[in-house]
Amino acid sequence: MLPTDVANALTPAGERLAVALALACAGHALLNQRDPRSAAGWIILCLLVPPLGALAYLLVGANRTHRRSPRRRDAPGRGPHAVQGSAVVRAPPPPTAGNVVEPELDAAAALERMLAAVRAARERVWLSEYIFEPEGVGARYVEALTDAASRGLDVCVLLDRVGTLYNVGSTRRRLQEGGVRVAMFLPPHGRPFRWRINLRNHRKLLVVDDDLAFTGGMNIRNDYLPRRGGSEAPIRDAHFACRGPVMADLAQVFRGDWHAATGETLAELPSPPAGSGPVECRVIVDGPDNDVDLLMVSLLAAMGTATRHVRVMTPYFLPPPEIVSGLQAAALRGVTVDVVIPARNNLPFVHWATLHAARDLLRYGVRLTAQAGSFDHGKLIVIDDDRCFFGSMNLDYRSLRLNFELAVEAFDAPLAATLAAHVDARAGSGAPLTLDDVGRLPFWMRVRNALAWLASPYL
Repeated sequence: MLPTDVANALTPAGERLAVALALACAGHALLNQRDPRSAAGWIILCLLVPPLGALAYLLVGANRTHRRSPRRRDAPGRGPHAVQGSAVVRAPPPPTAGNVVEPELDAAAALERMLAAVRAARERVWLSEYIFEPEGVGARYVEALTDAASRGLDVCVLLDRVGTLYNVGSTRRRLQEGGVRVAMFLPPHGRPFRWRINLRNHRKLLVVDDDLAFTGGMNIRNDYLPRRGGSEAPIRDAHFACRGPVMADLAQVFRGDWHAATGETLAELPSPPAGSGPVECRVIVDGPDNDVDLLMVSLLAAMGTATRHVRVMTPYFLPPPEIVSGLQAAALRGVTVDVVIPARNNLPFVHWATLHAARDLLRYGVRLTAQAGSFDHGKLIVIDDDRCFFGSMNLDYRSLRLNFELAVEAFDAPLAATLAAHVDARAGSGAPLTLDDVGRLPFWMRVRNALAWLASPYL
């Protein structure tokens, strides 16, 4: 039954259509949502408030997608793996040795290093970004990319359509005017069941020639640069330069995303020679087109092996129950678990929800620290003394279930030590968050935080 005010606004035919749409969306949620709480919530909303509930489900609830990736020459142990009968998932490959991974923990320096790599490119530049501002440092990138295209290089830029809404001005138009091939990832579609407000490509990836790739948390934006007068940049971040076999895997990620956006299969890079670097790496590619929450499973597996220390630094900390349980279990085993979050978030409602969710971790001995200073957008996880994760992922529902994300899992004691020292230094700039801090908040703040937490799967 439709609400009276809605029913009065519809013709009999419109009322029947609204009911049919509500039933169809409720049925879709029943059959396709993997979390029973999410399924139940959407079913109730669709049936109680048609057609508004159904429209909301079409916009943000139907979050599975399927796509084909270009073929590749898979090395033994790589590529899709069959699991549980006929289901096929893109499982991460075994780690490969011989890689060089160089962290860039100064965002301004990382932007300059990537820009220099683009200018020195000889064959190709493939760039995937969520936010790519056209002014300031972005204008320098536009100039370098268009210059590379004018030299006859294969220059492809993949932008997320929703990510471009952060910009004032069109990066896409300026690049295309300079001869750069630009594609949009899953732009909003005219057909209702093809709308994709969620399912964003959040990966940050730069591939240069056949031997160098960059990935991490950085967008291309001016807020990474120090302000005039010597004040620090508003945003900090972490990015990584990668050489060796892992570089070819990162290039394959771009090829797959470009194929999904355009239908075009880019030339496959030659298999890199066996590297001599000290780092073992594997690339974890995850998204709503995968039948398993691969990134979450990989993180849980790593947390389950920790014996001494788990360090997490993330700008958006709204972990799903599985990650909460993994952190709690590690703390109960006697592992030191440190989670470092910004003291002031650029999305206040995310911070409110985090304060509410923090109680279930603090009670188990997980240590949360609110770091001071610039908003830190870096995404780092360090396990014990020799294992780490870096990439585009946050520890929230959106990254682990809704977005297309990319992470690199690296095994190397010096790299892990560098990142652990960085996380510890950022934690040292702030103050610990305690149960008393959360419990002493005024009643209205606790209600606000709880309400924000209810929406955490879509924040």
